[in-house]
Amino acid sequence: MPVFAYKGTNGAGKATRGHLDAENLRAARSKLKRDGIFLMELAEDTGAVAGRARSAGASFKLPSFQRISGLDLALVTRQAATLLSAGIPLVDSLAALTEQTEHPRLKSVLGMVRDRVNEGASFADSLAQSRVFPDLYVSMIRAGEAGGALEQVLERLADYLESQVRLRNKVSSILIYPAVMFGFAMLVVAALVTVVLPQITELLASLNQPLPFYTRWIIAGSDFARGYWWAIGIAMLAAFAGFRAILATEGGRAAYDRTVLRLPVVGRIVRLIGISRFARTLSTLLAGGLPIVGALETAKHVANNSVLGGAIDAAKESITEGSSVARPLRASGEFPPLVTHMIEVGEQSGELEAMLSKVADTYEEQVETTVGRLTALLEPFLILIMVGIVMVIILAVLVPLLQVTSSLS
Repeated sequence: MPVFAYKGTNGAGKATRGHLDAENLRAARSKLKRDGIFLMELAEDTGAVAGRARSAGASFKLPSFQRISGLDLALVTRQAATLLSAGIPLVDSLAALTEQTEHPRLKSVLGMVRDRVNEGASFADSLAQSRVFPDLYVSMIRAGEAGGALEQVLERLADYLESQVRLRNKVSSILIYPAVMFGFAMLVVAALVTVVLPQITELLASLNQPLPFYTRWIIAGSDFARGYWWAIGIAMLAAFAGFRAILATEGGRAAYDRTVLRLPVVGRIVRLIGISRFARTLSTLLAGGLPIVGALETAKHVANNSVLGGAIDAAKESITEGSSVARPLRASGEFPPLVTHMIEVGEQSGELEAMLSKVADTYEEQVETTVGRLTALLEPFLILIMVGIVMVIILAVLVPLLQVTSSLS
């Protein structure tokens, strides 16, 4: 956003000067006028950003690079719904949210949205121009503005965002402990191979005794890791970049998603998460008044799986031809019978949103239960792996020493 330098006088008649962020010169004048500043000079200052960086010193942060989390978005949405339901106009509500929000980037974005709405743009168009709010968010706001139910739509959006944050936090909290254990195991193995083992290797080499094959392999691996650590790092980065490049292609992404869904335990969890997000999103969009074809298109992207997305595309085509949603989902074989049956019942009874909400609740509970059981199995499994690796290294060192000791005896 451009930065403008201004000079003027305040309401008390005292001279004042400073900088402010605004979309354009007109928005800057409007903002200063609301603050009670009578302008004498106003011009864009291209050096203001660098000056701010120097004045902030070590504590300087770039707001434009700070990520806006789902929790921040849910909190702002809930506050906006509360302000609008209290009868406060939209521009005043956005001004209050801008002042109250502590997140630097979100504060800047809300300020831009407020200025655009104040200049006559629609709320949805202003959100879309910020390129921060997801398509689902913008689509529901647009439908709420068109239907005159913006407060209700914001409440549904807040409920949806909070449910997604809860699901993400549950899965993350369950997986933290195994991830920490795995990282600790890798650190222990790296310390043994690069620090401890080389010192013992010199002693074994000085004995001039034949070493077991597994001892030679471990010593060779340790020498390679210490001598070519840079090559290992480059190879890992190249493999990661190649993997990302394959995922960027349509065929590579489809093959990856298909492979993940076929994995024994992980595939089931990925499928449960994708179906729960699809059902929750579609239910929220339909309750917000969006047409079912557009809602299916948005829900397809939220599912974040090309295989499930293909089945959802087939359902979208079926709807345009006057058929049902459940039939192509059932024919794809990617959605469980429970899901397709509840969707079919919801279509027949006219309560599709409620049925989709129940599907989302059921599958979110299954995700939590399945991930909890998997974590309970992973903990002892990781411990056994760590103990096994350490035991192999220790035996590879102790066996030659015991052989030498017995020969001396």
